[in-house]
Amino acid sequence: MASSPGGHYATSVDRMPGPLHGARVQGGNVSWVCRSEPSIVATRELRGRGVTRAGIAAALRSGEFMRVRRGVYSTLDACPLAIRAAAHGGALACASAARHLGLWVLESDPRPHVWMGAGGHRRHDEGCGCIEHWDDGPPRDAFGMPSVPRILRQMLGCLGVEAFFVALESARRQGRLTRTGLDWLRANTNATGRKAITLSRADADSGLESLLRWRLRAHRLRVRTQVKIRGVGRVDVLIGERLIVETDGRDNHDPDSHRHRDLVRDANAAAQGYRTLRFDYALVVHNWDLVEAAIIGAIVAGHHLAA
Repeated sequence: MASSPGGHYATSVDRMPGPLHGARVQGGNVSWVCRSEPSIVATRELRGRGVTRAGIAAALRSGEFMRVRRGVYSTLDACPLAIRAAAHGGALACASAARHLGLWVLESDPRPHVWMGAGGHRRHDEGCGCIEHWDDGPPRDAFGMPSVPRILRQMLGCLGVEAFFVALESARRQGRLTRTGLDWLRANTNATGRKAITLSRADADSGLESLLRWRLRAHRLRVRTQVKIRGVGRVDVLIGERLIVETDGRDNHDPDSHRHRDLVRDANAAAQGYRTLRFDYALVVHNWDLVEAAIIGAIVAGHHLAA
């Protein structure tokens, strides 16, 4: 993967708040007033902020801090995966960083992805289960995550284009990817990544919807998302004029009222000449051949055409 212009130097896409965001020092002690970032910090940074060794010891005794490893501390409510990454010698990366930020992530592997940077040092043995990322980046705080564009680029290289596309659309929907960041990503990725960026939208409602659109692109169908239909509401995907595809990310323990609501929507759609296909997470992610066959079968039968 291409590195950023200027090698490892920071660009405007790398302006991320550090882990001491919101911390204040009072009388040599540290007081945390905001924990929006992983509250993990090294001794040298605490000392640089005026915290004394006695202040660190007091924070450990009071339970405000806990020791992650020698010279590294965290607050008790820090993200567990971020703590594991810091114990390993790096920061959250790739799918772990995306999940921490609330982006859609297809990857269900619980192992933490750890950004070591080009000159990092592993603190765990190779059997710890962490997935390491050694890609270069700008100078940063030791435990600060990479920026969203760099996280997405890591996902493309590590997990493939589908995971990248789903997280990309999530980042765009949540407003986490600026125009500058998107331009940087386009300039610093491969041809497959650029194709995904071109197809991406900022209004996808779920990761399943994004994945469905990506996988259907080869069929050159007229696919619209979040279409409002009178008497039905917004549907996830409308193929052609009449074929509705709904993707349900809920688990199998939803109350009967949700199922009834879906049936009412489908009945109202059918009354207007629409055909509805409904798929859950397991089908879309793990049994795509069946989902694809059902959609193409409906297309061949003409269910997508207006009467």
